[in-house]
Amino acid sequence: MTDLIQELGIQCPYCGELFTTQIDASAGDQEYIEDCQVCCKPILFSLHFDANAEIIGAETLRDDE
Repeated sequence: MTDLIQELGIQCPYCGELFTTQIDASAGDQEYIEDCQVCCKPILFSLHFDANAEIIGAETLRDDE
């Protein structure tokens, strides 16, 4: 079984900086907004998981897209 709290490396769609954030796989597929750890602008996360809580898709978009 996969850990339900996982780390995900992303690139900010605003400033382009790479950073790592934690995601909670226990909630299943989800969309939420989290601020960039570098430039503080809002990033829309769209996460998709399989039946074993393995991440199968992650998309990060600007809040204004």
